[in-house]
Order: sequence, then structure tokens, then C-alpha cells
Amino acid sequence: MSDLQKAWAKNRLGAMPFETFDEREEEETDSVPELPDHFDDDSSSASSASSASSTGTVVPSPGQNLFARPQGVPRGRTFQPIPWTTYFERELFLHDETSPESPKIHAYLTSPVGKGPLFVMHHGGGSSGLSFAVVGDQIRKRVPSAGILSLDARGHGSTTLPEGQALDLSLETLANDLFAAVQLTQREMKWAELPPVVLVGHSMGGAVVTELACSRKLGAALLGYAVLDVVEGSAIDALQHMHTYLLTRPTGFQSLETGIEWHTRSRTIRNAVSARTSVPSLLSLREDGPGDARPWKWRTDLAATQPYWENWFVGLSGKFLSARGGKLLLLAGTDRLDTELTIGQMQGKYNLQVFPEAGHFIHEDLPEKTAISLVDFYRRNDRTALVLPPKVSDLLKQGKKV
Repeated sequence: MSDLQKAWAKNRLGAMPFETFDEREEEETDSVPELPDHFDDDSSSASSASSASSTGTVVPSPGQNLFARPQGVPRGRTFQPIPWTTYFERELFLHDETSPESPKIHAYLTSPVGKGPLFVMHHGGGSSGLSFAVVGDQIRKRVPSAGILSLDARGHGSTTLPEGQALDLSLETLANDLFAAVQLTQREMKWAELPPVVLVGHSMGGAVVTELACSRKLGAALLGYAVLDVVEGSAIDALQHMHTYLLTRPTGFQSLETGIEWHTRSRTIRNAVSARTSVPSLLSLREDGPGDARPWKWRTDLAATQPYWENWFVGLSGKFLSARGGKLLLLAGTDRLDTELTIGQMQGKYNLQVFPEAGHFIHEDLPEKTAISLVDFYRRNDRTALVLPPKVSDLLKQGKKV
């Protein structure tokens, strides 16, 4: 740089006002903005890269200060829980008074409108009905008339059993509970008849909805069933690793926020909004003793469910292919397909979609993509959309040639 350039730069710098640096202005804030009624965000910084396809283009107004610091938006990430009322219109406690030994089933409901379908959701082992909160919201954005019914299975969430009754998590019992929840909801809401039903189950819940579909108890109301990331072969193979997984996860958490943070940082759930919605229902405040540093414990003892693991999954592939109704299988990888399902897929017996960027909780990691698949599946099987050709007898009465 020449002497003339140095002198010019020195004069320019000297003329600029000097502002002192205040370190406090750079501190992260814990303030959280008010949440909207619906979330368009399908990801967080910890979620899959596929969400880039859903980003929109922002066109600023001429007077907008593009480089001003946002007001009221935290610079750091928040793990504040999101209440269930953000996604559902009501919660139900369903109990069959004629059967004293039956559970009091806790469920979340947004009612269908008019002739809209009812998506009946069943979560996986150790999870809860709020596992389907965000994807249910995404479904209703695409089908505003759709209803969402998502229950807590016995031994999970806020569903309770009569005092002293042993926990029975056999596949037949869980399927009966799911059918009872649908019937009791119809009675509670005073529906004259069941709306068109689409069953959706994740992991253990996939086995439950398949069992109910095979029983044909829902009759003509059942349009189809969707199973999320569970097939017989890979599920049985994975059971031998369950003990290792249970030993590596924390026994409790200091707060709900730390529980949410663990789920996102461990990538158990890869979407922060989903984790903030579903994780609080997995934990309950239960101190083991004075000064317990981790008082938020798991509601469901997964290790105690071990006697039922094989019962859930043995024979699942055959049942999935043989039950009546439309069939949809969503997987996080094609390596999960076993031989029976591979052959069935080549024969066109069911629809298959794979989301390799998702983890095991497909519907929580990618709620928008999962909702699109479920809505497309419903529309393909919606009987009200069918236009049947006129009968030959009617054409003859009209004097038309056939």
C-alpha cells in the first residue's frame, strides 16, 4: 500500500464514530416467542437435510431493515415443551363401564368434519399418543375435513388400569383396546356411524393396527392401514439389541427440557418441534429419594415389556399382506424389507415408500413428508371419490343403445 493510500485510510477511520463493545448485548436470551397455532416448520437444525426442499422464498419490502437483529427471537435453540392443545381440540378418557377390568384409555381427538376421514393412530413401545401430534396437524392442513384420533396404549402416557391389575401388553389385548377406543369415541361424540377410517401404526403400533385390520371388526368403515418402519424380519433381529439400548439411555432427567434435549442431541427424534411436543408425555415427576438430581423418570418401563416383544412381531408380514383394505408401508431404509414383503412388493400387493434421511421415528422426523404420503394413500382408497359407470338396465330405460 502506498503512503498516499495509508494517509487516506487513516483519515477515513479517524472520522468514523467509535462505539464501545458491550459483551452483555451478545449474551443469548432464554425468551421464547409465542408459538403459532400451526407449524409449517418440518425440521430443526438437528433434523434431516431433506427439509431444505420445503423452504420458501422471502421477498423483502423496500423499507425493511434486512440486517437488523430480530426482536424476541432467541439466538440459541429452545427446548421448551409445546402443549397438546396446539394440535388437538380435546382429550378423552374412555372407559367401558360394562367391563370393570378394562382400562381407562386416554386419547387425543380432533373430530372429522362432514364426511371427512378419521385417521386412527397407534404409537410404538415406550411412546405416547402425542407422537402423532405434528404429523396429524400436517394431515389436516392438506385435508381440513380429516379427524385425528391418537391414543395412549395401556402402560403408556395417561392411560390407566384398574388398581391391582397386571399389565397385559399382548398383541390381541392391544388390538382390542384400539377397537374399543374407536367405538367409545363414536359413542362419546354421538356419531351416527363411523367415518371412513385409516389406521396408522408405528413400530409396535404397526403390529397392532395390522392385527385389528385382520380381525375385520371395523367392517366397511376401514379404508386401509399404514405401517411405519416395522417389518417382521428386521424387528425380530433388532430385539437382541434392545437391552444394550436400554442400558445406554438415561434413567431420568433433571427437567423436561433436558429430556427433550437428550432426544434431539442423540437423534432419537431428529425434529425439535416434534420432540418438544411428544417427549413431555413420556416422562413423569417421580423422585426416588431426597435430593434426586434426575426426578423426571420414564413413564413406561420398556424392559418390563420384554415378554411381549416376539408376540408383537412374529407373523407380522403375512398378516400385513393378507388383511383386507389398502396397505401402505413407510420405511427408513430398504434394508428393513424381509423376503415375504419383498415378494409382495414386486407383486404390487401394497404401496411402499422409503425415507432414507429419517430415523426410526419417521413421522416425527419428517412429519410433512409422512403426512403427504398418508393423505395420498387416503385419497387413493377413498370410496366417496369413485365414479361408477351407469347400469346397463338404466341405459336401456333411457332408450340408449348398449
